[in-house]
Formats: sequence, structure tokens, C-alpha cells
Amino acid sequence: MSRSRPLRPTGSDDRGQAHTLEAFVAAILLVAGLTFALQATAVTPLSASTSNQHIENQQRAAATGLLETSAANGDLREAVLDWHPGNATVSPGFDPSTEERAYYTRGGPPNAFGDALDRTFLDRRIAFNVYVQYHVDPVTADGTPVKRQVMVDMGTPSDNAVTASQSIAVSNDTTLTADGFEGRTLEAVAADPDAEFYAPPVDDGPTYNVLEVYIVVWRM
Repeated sequence: MSRSRPLRPTGSDDRGQAHTLEAFVAAILLVAGLTFALQATAVTPLSASTSNQHIENQQRAAATGLLETSAANGDLREAVLDWHPGNATVSPGFDPSTEERAYYTRGGPPNAFGDALDRTFLDRRIAFNVYVQYHVDPVTADGTPVKRQVMVDMGTPSDNAVTASQSIAVSNDTTLTADGFEGRTLEAVAADPDAEFYAPPVDDGPTYNVLEVYIVVWRM
């Protein structure tokens, strides 16, 4: 008489397989969720550069707007001519209060253009340098047709610094705006051996020189 085989608990096996499958799927979903979360929250070089580019664009736009506004209302012209030509006791420079340098180091010059620089940048903890580039004739010994004079030097710009510029043409009869020298023309200063203006005359006509003001800004 043959023995009958015992019945297998098929229901229990099916449930075990189902639990195993559920655990496997849950593990996959957990790993996928963690991977997505890490990708979404990680600060990648691309996201950092995008943020930096946005800040740089804002600073460049602010510098460009400041220069355009200052040029339109005459503040920029006044600033580039706010130069002490020097005498027996004072060296030539934008800042006649010191003999060590001819420029400012703690912010903008004491005029409307300098006030605009301080409001736009310094009050927001953004440093800036200001240079006035001018043409020379004849060219310098290394063949460079332009040189520059520092108006403001607040330090070495960072790698993320941005630049904006604005040109101004000045004529021979343009007068200085520095205190005590408001009536002196550039032509008269150039002819005076005891006085000095940073840019020389380069044109036989009425144009004295073309000055280009550069602002370099960066976050402190």
C-alpha cells in the first residue's frame, strides 16, 4: 500500500515569496529615493558657478549703470578733473592729503561720483578700484598707446571681480575741479613746468585727450 504524500502548505509559501518580493522592491525604492535626494541637495560645481555668475552679472550691471548715470549728470567728468596739479608743498594727485600716494584707499573720492560709489558698493560690502585710462603720444617704451592713473585702490580684486567702463573726451579749455584750481584749464596746466595733469595732450585740435574710467568691483 503506497504512502500518500503530505500536503504542502502552499499558502504559507506564497505569502513568504510575496514578503520577499515586497522587501526587495522596498529596498530598490529606498536606494532610488536616497540617490535622488543626494543629487537634488548636493552643491555641485555647476550650481556654484551659476550662483557666482548671477552675482557677477548683478555687480557688472550696477557698475555700468552707475558710470552711465554719472556721465550723464556730469559727476564723472567732475571726478576725473578733481586733480590737484601740485605745487611746492603738495604732490600732484587725486588725493592731495598725502604724499605717499595720489589716490584714495578707503572708498570713493569726496565728490558726487565718490558718494555714488560708496552708496552702491561700499555700503553693501563690495570693494572697488577705479582707474582712469588715457592715451599717450608718443606711445610708451613698450609700445603701449595707453596708460592709467589710479583714482581708488581698495586692494587686489578677487577672481570673481567684474569690470565696467565709460569714456569721456576732454578739450584743451576744460578746467580742473579741484579746490583752488577750478579756473585752470588743461592746456594751461600742460604748459606749466611746475604743474602736472596725469594725462598729456595728444591732439593738435581742440580735443585734449579721451579718458576712459574703469571700475573693478568684487565682494569683500
